[in-house]
Amino acid sequence: MKAAWYTQNGAAADVLHVGELPDPVPGPGQVRVRLLASGVNPSDVKSRQRRPFDTPRVVPHSDGAGVIDQVGDGVSQARVGQRVWVWNGQWQRPMGTACQYITLPGSQAVPLPESVDMAQASCFGIPLFSAVQAVRLAGHLAGGTVLVTGAGNAVGHYVTQLAVRSGARVIGTAGSAAKAAHALAAGADTVLDYKQEDVGARVLALTQGQGVDAIIDMDFSTNAALLSSNALRAHGVYVCYGSNTTGVLPLDFRTLMWRSNDLRAFLVYDMSPADRAACLQQIDVLLAQGSLRHTVAAQFALSDIVQAHELVESGQKLGTVVLDLE
Repeated sequence: MKAAWYTQNGAAADVLHVGELPDPVPGPGQVRVRLLASGVNPSDVKSRQRRPFDTPRVVPHSDGAGVIDQVGDGVSQARVGQRVWVWNGQWQRPMGTACQYITLPGSQAVPLPESVDMAQASCFGIPLFSAVQAVRLAGHLAGGTVLVTGAGNAVGHYVTQLAVRSGARVIGTAGSAAKAAHALAAGADTVLDYKQEDVGARVLALTQGQGVDAIIDMDFSTNAALLSSNALRAHGVYVCYGSNTTGVLPLDFRTLMWRSNDLRAFLVYDMSPADRAACLQQIDVLLAQGSLRHTVAAQFALSDIVQAHELVESGQKLGTVVLDLE
């Protein structure tokens, strides 16, 4: 099969290769998916840049979509020919979705409605899953106000749509006019330019000094300072699904405790079975209703994977970058 891979960390142009690898064969409980699209997420880029690995090579990317063409023992033959989207393709394993075929447990190949195309479906594994879980953890939002950081980014765009569907008013942040417009199109009431404005002060002004009921955040290392500004009301919920800097980070615990704020963080790759099942059920309903906007930023051929990674690294995209594997 045609595939892209790397054997060491480094810049995309230096370490990514495209060539031929053996076709995989599904084992017991597995399906083989003939991939037609592969989503490129920021975490895929970060893994290539610096995440250590102990295998001869890594085929990158966790998200993708395609058609099941083979099944292993214990999987119904009725699944052959089924359109699916896949999640956690390259989580704790070396073979991701930047290739023509992938084998993985049948539960990680989710049936896809005919109304959703493959490029859109390759946006689900990380961006949509993260958004659904974040909004679930934020709790009851109807009638409340939510601050969504990075509301014009891939996850934030979904979060904004879901929060609005839940009956919330959304205040978003964005770092460019294009991303602000993208967030407004998703239903945000107001979008703040975090590069030019004091977000905490503006949130207090927009909420008559009360603060928001929930913050859904993409970068804890940058935005945890919002707690000190009282942008989150007393008994409010702070949900975070990422951080540009990890390790020990400063946290205003006094404010967190005295305002009885609830801090909830999660890793989309490592959700509990119960949370995963609840999110999948909700995603199935949303897709059946056709009620979400999916944004594909750009599509590249597998042979142009370097350019795809570089576009993700630039931070200038709107939506998810996709490899077209047809």
